[in-house]
Amino acid sequence: MKRLAVITVVIIILGSFGQDIFAQNLKFGHISSDELIQAMPEFDTASKELEKFRQDLINALELMQVELNNKSEAYTRDSKNLTEIVRQTKEQELMDINNRIQEFQTNAQQKLQEKQAQLFQPIMAKVDKAIKDIGKENGFVYIFTIGQGSTLVYFDETKSTNIMPLAKTKLGIK
Repeated sequence: MKRLAVITVVIIILGSFGQDIFAQNLKFGHISSDELIQAMPEFDTASKELEKFRQDLINALELMQVELNNKSEAYTRDSKNLTEIVRQTKEQELMDINNRIQEFQTNAQQKLQEKQAQLFQPIMAKVDKAIKDIGKENGFVYIFTIGQGSTLVYFDETKSTNIMPLAKTKLGIK
């Protein structure tokens, strides 16, 4: 009997609070963060700098590859006339160059990822801060990211505000 009374009281309390919660006008917003990031002037600058860095790495790798090819061709051409010790030395040299190329490729990939993070992290942080500020300033309960890579499956655009114009204004993007 006590248990039934407690359950009844809990249901009454939840029912009265539930009505108050549902009676409020909750604001939801959505934005394509990727689109906003790409609209920022800093994005173009960072993209160009990253592409230049990538191209510098590719050029260095190509030079190493040319060196390997030249030495490999010379070895193939001259191998018949080389003594055993010279042939082994040349083979070891070719393996060393090949190992340097593989190590360079691994390091270059890591450096490229680090450079990308270094260049784009401040941009993403700026966008994230702007979205949070807009949410607080405009009384949004939730702001969802939409677009590619989004886990949001459905939203009713008529009941959700696209905050892209607010975000562009906040970030000074035309």
